[in-house]
Amino acid sequence: MDTTPADNTAANSVKTCYSAEEIYALLPHRYPFALVDRIIDYVPGKQAVGIKNVTFNEPHFQGHFPGHPIMPGVLIVEAMAQVGGIVLMQVPGVEGLCVFAGIDKVRFRRPVVPGDQLVMTVELLAMKRLRFGKMHGRAEVDGQLVCEGDLMFSVVESTTAPQGK
Repeated sequence: MDTTPADNTAANSVKTCYSAEEIYALLPHRYPFALVDRIIDYVPGKQAVGIKNVTFNEPHFQGHFPGHPIMPGVLIVEAMAQVGGIVLMQVPGVEGLCVFAGIDKVRFRRPVVPGDQLVMTVELLAMKRLRFGKMHGRAEVDGQLVCEGDLMFSVVESTTAPQGK
């Protein structure tokens, strides 16, 4: 099937990359809990790929662990969830705050250390009544699997999220 130039223009107008400032406009997380530096690929209603540049000056490395800094696994999972939030917050009809409802089958394969670039791919698996979502997340460093698992979300009312459109 051939597409017309108008179709190509519409397809090209879909935003596929987001800067930190654009992420801040979509998610409520702020320092020190904003864990996504950039979205490098976004497919509306399906998936997003985000990056987190891991630096030595992050506060959790002071105590996890002195002399042998390792990014806590819960923060890796949270970073994946924030990438998933980029997908959920742009699903038409979803309004409010997306919060964790559960995690399943999460496994950690190797440590993440300062200097690593965490590349996270999060795919929307299911959405129910625009209130509950299930996603599969996968995090890699240098092409090696670091963590993967299923993330469940609930959309709750928020006084800070825009109400109505």
